[in-house]
Amino acid sequence: MREIAPGVWHWQARLELIGAPVSSYYLERERVAIDALVPDEGLSWFEQHGAPEHVVLTNRHHDRHAWQLRDAFGSTVHCIDVGLHELAGRGPVESFRFGDTLPGGIVVHEVDAICPDETALYIPAHSALACADGVVSRGGRLGFVPDWLMDDPERTKAGLRDAYRRLLDLDFELLLLAHGDPVIGGAREALRLFAGP
Repeated sequence: MREIAPGVWHWQARLELIGAPVSSYYLERERVAIDALVPDEGLSWFEQHGAPEHVVLTNRHHDRHAWQLRDAFGSTVHCIDVGLHELAGRGPVESFRFGDTLPGGIVVHEVDAICPDETALYIPAHSALACADGVVSRGGRLGFVPDWLMDDPERTKAGLRDAYRRLLDLDFELLLLAHGDPVIGGAREALRLFAGP
């Protein structure tokens, strides 16, 4: 577990479904977990730092250990309404829509392009933007997921660039990525360079 900004925790753990490490985040003051896996320290870490009241997914594929957190702490699981079909039968979930404001003052923005439920979560209190699968970090550089994960790679990449350019009006210094390390400081400029002109 690493505190990347006051009250913002990041950790990585291996997601067996894809056989690779993924990133999760916890907003300690707000008691909100984003795309959460149980950390290596176990559930006891949350007992020491405050149990999560909410688990927010950046897309339908990122429920990860949301249900374990719900069972352990009574957390409410939140997913975008257009992705709820993926979670049928897994457990209770509260839906949200693009434009909604979630617990912790998190504002939901539409990304789409790679899948209809791809969202970006703007967290003004921490000057942060959390992204799902549209942008990843490899070796300290922002990039796309491999082409074979996209139906129409060139069209999808163009759509993602357009979506991220629209988000550049937001004020953020942290980019909380579901895949790869977060960008700590200068995140808006990094996303601007990634999205291009």
